[in-house]
Amino acid sequence: MNDRFRRELQVIEEQGLTRKLRLFSTGNESEVVMNGKKFLLFSSNNYLGLATDSRLKKKATEGISKYGTGAGGSRLTTGNFDIHEQLESEIADFKKTEAAIVFSSGYLANVGVISSVMKAGDTIFSDAWNHASIIDGCRLSKAKTIVYEHADMVDLERKLRQSHGDGMKFIVTDGVFSMDGDIAPLPKIVELAKEYKAYIMIDDAHATGVLGNDGCGTADYFGLKDEIDFTVGTLSKAIGAEGGFVSTSSIAKNYLLNNARSFIFQTALSPSAIEAAREGISIIQNEPERRKQLLKNARYLRLKLEESGFVIKEGETPIISLIIGGSHEAMQFSAKLLDEGVFIPAIRPPTVPKGSSRLRITVMATHTIEQLDMVISKIKKIGKEMGIV
Repeated sequence: MNDRFRRELQVIEEQGLTRKLRLFSTGNESEVVMNGKKFLLFSSNNYLGLATDSRLKKKATEGISKYGTGAGGSRLTTGNFDIHEQLESEIADFKKTEAAIVFSSGYLANVGVISSVMKAGDTIFSDAWNHASIIDGCRLSKAKTIVYEHADMVDLERKLRQSHGDGMKFIVTDGVFSMDGDIAPLPKIVELAKEYKAYIMIDDAHATGVLGNDGCGTADYFGLKDEIDFTVGTLSKAIGAEGGFVSTSSIAKNYLLNNARSFIFQTALSPSAIEAAREGISIIQNEPERRKQLLKNARYLRLKLEESGFVIKEGETPIISLIIGGSHEAMQFSAKLLDEGVFIPAIRPPTVPKGSSRLRITVMATHTIEQLDMVISKIKKIGKEMGIV
């Protein structure tokens, strides 16, 4: 067995696709200590800086003091605390839906919804660039899965039109796509869903707390909050805690509670995570200036890199993709940045298509203008050294 592993690992290494763990000894702040050295961090999903906010730490500690360090079981046995249900009520208010149900991760939420809602005879229409958790949910369901070209509404309509049968139709998409940071064309998706009698699920992991007038996410951004059947989100990115959720109707919540295996058989979220998430949601609602600063930082960095001649995927979210091309070149660029005291990982296949390896830069609201200018200067320097610009 180990000989087989060695052979396969050697192939991965030759392709420039080896993955390694980095050792952090600080939280995800704008400057971190990694492997014993200080680095500017431009790769975290801690978009609003709440994961290291003192108020969330305080609430997490209070949760431990009152309830202990773990939930002790699944929600359906001994793990359903009053604060779990309070969090669900607060998420529903935040997302402006009838109800919400909390999972132990966003991954489990996506898998749980798709695999329990979609049955044999149903059809899922999934964007080609959807997150791995959506893909796995599709695989676990007994429904037929049809993949449409990324954000291509002509292709989606063609496939909806060609799909026959009496089963349910389900359009599933990321709200903000995690690698390019682009936003799903939700208005057209809603239009097509109405025309072809389909339901809609959005994975709002990278949009919650980031997009919309109230930070509610993609549907809020487009003014379509009442048009979405299931909105999946995470508590571990902009909200600054841990866990996942689904905001939906009351009857759909009850259905998931009784049918989603990744809810029924999961150990409930710990009290510290629950209380931190509640505080994170409250701060997002009461401090819109954090979100405004985040998007301001993203616009500034994106503009400066474009002006320097780099190939940058269009967008307005804090995810900025600097396209390099080859896997080895992307790894080399990332390594040179490390030498300069900046951590931006290289993203390579199979996470992104072959030939589109890139630096996935993520901005936080807590980055200062000095830090932004510093990373711009270092990226330009290395880009010139490598002949990329």
